[in-house]
Parts: sequence; structure tokens; C-alpha cells
Amino acid sequence: MTDTPRGPLIVFATERYAYMQDALCALPGFERGELERKLFPDGEKYRRILTDVNERDVVLLGGTVDDDATLEIYDLACALVHRGAHILTLTLPWFGYQTMERAVKPGEVVTAKTRARLLSSIPIAGSGNRVLLVDLHSEGITQYFSGSIRPVHLYAKRITLDLIRELGGDDFVLASTDAGRAKWVESLANDLGVQAGFVFKRRMAGDRTEVTALAADVEGKTVIIYDDMIRTGGSLLGAARAFLDSGATEIAAVTTHGVFPNGALERLRASGLLTCVACTDTHPRARELAAEDDPFLHVAPITPLLAEALLAGVRRHPITR
Repeated sequence: MTDTPRGPLIVFATERYAYMQDALCALPGFERGELERKLFPDGEKYRRILTDVNERDVVLLGGTVDDDATLEIYDLACALVHRGAHILTLTLPWFGYQTMERAVKPGEVVTAKTRARLLSSIPIAGSGNRVLLVDLHSEGITQYFSGSIRPVHLYAKRITLDLIRELGGDDFVLASTDAGRAKWVESLANDLGVQAGFVFKRRMAGDRTEVTALAADVEGKTVIIYDDMIRTGGSLLGAARAFLDSGATEIAAVTTHGVFPNGALERLRASGLLTCVACTDTHPRARELAAEDDPFLHVAPITPLLAEALLAGVRRHPITR
């Protein structure tokens, strides 16, 4: 696979990631790829590649926010390869299916693996395919991609650190929602030069957990809780309550992926436990919920990080922590 771009990178996007295509194509080195879309009366979707991609390096932006979006990525990618793309880079800021990233009970379907295999079956562009993934919940997910596609795990640490500094100021404790994030939170705390704090929990039923222990001195301090993704926010609220009960003065949260399904953000706001939640725009739901005059939810763009990786060539310059 050659790393020398053949002119600007042509950027296509799935429907829900049009905002990210706009942001990326406003930067030097990127060119907008045009699509035609229609909906047939029976709900079948028509898509047509309008931009000539023959012998060009192509970026396809999308996220597996649901099964329809995953199939849209697959359909567009196959068409781009068929039209002669030189290198195809699937850029997936949000790779979902991370609840089922491993089997716990016999017979469980590991959906993260089956979806990775689906994307791995996309025909190979002239000089290869690669997939760019951001802050995976489990680093082992990259091993689910197979064949000739090359997975690259991009860490949003730089953006995360900026968000944490913005919320925490000069003196705060950086905390995790559970021991599973302890290693990553400790790494962030070391970079920031602050104390790390941890909670330990046990799962009671379904998505309900209970905090069983706390390892942190938070008396009279601000606590910033980091987690790689926020969905319902149950673990986040349990940790926030435990830190407040231990003397913390205020709690804010930072995450890479703000998923916020089914009124989750409003539940976080209504709890009164958090002063602010900050995330990136890897998931379109965060963008949809953000309002310019809303101090509770702050959304930072992931585009600068993606642009840097894409223009540098993720094969020649591997992204590491």
C-alpha cells in the first residue's frame, strides 16, 4: 500500500455524518465527494457515487450507530471500490456494538466481531483498505477485523486532556466510573499532574450497578469523572454520588463518546449531581443534543484529530498513546 496521496483526499460520508464531512472538507487537503440519494416507495434506498474516484485516495466517514448505518457504510464502501478507489480509508469515529464485544454465556453472539467481519469483507481497493477507529471500549476489537483490511486505533487523548483541563482548572481529582478504566484514567492523571481516584462496583442486574468501595481523597475538591463512553449514565451517576458523599464539592464528566440514548442526557441533568458533561462529536447524537446556549453539554469536534491522522498517513505514522 502506498502512502503518497494522489491529490486531495476525497471524502464521502453516511447521512448522519454529513456534519463531519462538512468540517473535514473545510480543511486543506480534502475534497468533497458527492452522492445522489433517493428513497423508493417501498423504503429501499438508492445511492449513486457522483464524484470520479478512479485512482484516487478515498475517505468514507461513518459510524455504526445502528444496523441501517452499518449497511450504508458497507454499501458505499463496496461502490467506491468498484468505481476504482486507489486506497479506501473507512473512518469510523464511533464503532458501536461494544456491549457485545465478548461472549459471557454459551451461545451469545459477539456482535462486535460479526460486524467487524462484515466490514472486512468489503472488496479491496487498488492499493488496500484500512479502517480508522477512535477510543475503542476494548482494544481487542481491532483483532476482529480480518483479511486485507488494516485496522488502526486512534486515541483521542489530546482532545480529552484539553476538555478535562477546561473543566477542572488547576486543582481537581480525575476519577473513573469503575476499576476497568483505572489504567487509562491513571495515564491521563499522570499527564495532567493530578491525583487519580477510583470507585469499585458490582453489577446487580441488567444495567444497574452498586458502588462498593472508593479509593480517593476528594474532601473539598472538584472531581472530573472520565469514561470512554456515556450511554445511560447509570455508572456515572453512581460514581458521582459516591464522590459527593465522600466530600467532593462538585462533579463534572468527560467522555469521548456521548451516546445518550432515550433521554439519558436529561436524566443526567435532572439528577443534580453533575455541573457539566463534555464529549467529542464522534457520535451524531451528541451533536443533535448540543445547543449553543446550553452550559451543561459541551461538544468538542474530533475533526482536527482525524484530519491529522488522515493527512499524515496512518500506515506510515501509527497512532499511539
